[in-house]
Amino acid sequence: MAARTPSSRPRRGRLSLRAKLTGSMVVLLTVVCLIVGVVSELALDLFLTRQIDQQLAAAATRSLVFASNAGPKPATGPLPGDQGQHPLGQNVGTVSGTFDGTNLVHDDSISEHGERLQLTAAQQAVMRSVPADGEPHTVTFDDLGEYRLMALPVAGTGEVVVTGLPLAPVTATLVTVGLILFGVAAAGVLGAAFLGAFAVRRTLRPLDRVAATAGQVTELPLDRGQVALSIRVPASDTDPRTEVGQVGSALNLMLGHVAQALEARHDSEIRVRQFVADASHELRTPLAAIRGYAELAARGSALVPPDVAHSMDRIQSEAVRMSALVEDLLLLARLDAGRPLDVRDVDLTRLVADAIGDAQVAGRGHRWLLELPPDPVLVHGDVQRLHQVLANLLANARAHTPPGTTVVTALARSADGSAVLTVTDNGPGIDPSLLPEVFERFARGDSSRSRTAGSTGLGMAIASAVVLAHHGTIEVHSRPGRTEFAVRLPVAVPAQRVHSIGTTRPQLGTGS
Repeated sequence: MAARTPSSRPRRGRLSLRAKLTGSMVVLLTVVCLIVGVVSELALDLFLTRQIDQQLAAAATRSLVFASNAGPKPATGPLPGDQGQHPLGQNVGTVSGTFDGTNLVHDDSISEHGERLQLTAAQQAVMRSVPADGEPHTVTFDDLGEYRLMALPVAGTGEVVVTGLPLAPVTATLVTVGLILFGVAAAGVLGAAFLGAFAVRRTLRPLDRVAATAGQVTELPLDRGQVALSIRVPASDTDPRTEVGQVGSALNLMLGHVAQALEARHDSEIRVRQFVADASHELRTPLAAIRGYAELAARGSALVPPDVAHSMDRIQSEAVRMSALVEDLLLLARLDAGRPLDVRDVDLTRLVADAIGDAQVAGRGHRWLLELPPDPVLVHGDVQRLHQVLANLLANARAHTPPGTTVVTALARSADGSAVLTVTDNGPGIDPSLLPEVFERFARGDSSRSRTAGSTGLGMAIASAVVLAHHGTIEVHSRPGRTEFAVRLPVAVPAQRVHSIGTTRPQLGTGS
């Protein structure tokens, strides 16, 4: 029985190559858009701040000239001049004040509505803190927000003119541009994700075809028999100028080597089987002669010394054992060669009952139980070979379990209509490391299943070969305290016709 192969399904949490490529592209594009957006915002902020500084320098110069030639000005109300501008050209929102030490001499500020703005004490304190160095400085008024201020001294008076422009337009422009950049980048990333996924899927289609070819190869029975390994990657997917083509070409080359190796292996198997068949056939004649002479010598055992009589008896028993081995090898060779079976309708119910009766006689130290269905179960097969399968299974249970072991033989019909024959014992079980080799030739159980009789190691191999020749399956499941061999065979007739077959079910006891 072959060992269980690891699952080929991908593990949870593992991403496919398509997902990795698409995700990498989206992440890279997102990073690029983020860098472009940040750099654009910084550059725009620098550009707008420079414009504000240029406007601030002009406004500060006008305020300085106005302060140097100060005249009467209205205290409150709208300022005369063009809409939104001071008579000297100052924009709305401009703050301007002339300070003599800590005193406000002139307040020339304009609100955002074009009216005169009266500076509060806190605002005056912020403006007085700006150094009179002619450089723009960023300050924050609690109620007006951020401003760029510039302080210029009035020549010959000791006064300082402080002029400021609001940064709110700059901030509003940066927020608007940032939202636009974010929207455009998000739309671009989403669009690139969909288009990239489509492009990646289309690009990796040749790799899918290569994987499909490899998958078809894995489904072929390469472990035995003649295998026609004609599957190859299509020529369109073996272009050496592309990475996928290189993989496809390498896979085709590997499949060619595998096909040659399989052909060589099959030829070697054919030669070995032919040798086994020829050797088994040729050994039958000398073995028959040895057994005949041993039986002839045994008739005169009273005329020879006891040790000679014992030797002749051993020669005869070993010749019988060797003859059984030769017959088993010859049977396996015939099954391997596909020799036709003597196929007919076989009543498994009667066959199982007869085999259990034989087992009770051969293994009186075991407890034999029989479970049969209420109706006969017919299969289409070779009655002698099927009897040998059941005899080998029962002999295996008898030889590899201690006396007192209970062996249950059950016959039933499965849900799909197949005949299921099981032989279960409560012995010590089979070592898990030996389970994959149970049905191999010359396989033997370890010391945990104590052997009480000689074994050729061919019984389970013959059972497996016969079941496979009948298009059935045989399995083994074992753990300490329970070992079960299960044979599944296709039935010969549908279930509704079983009642019409007049077969008498034999009556046997349920124990030894």
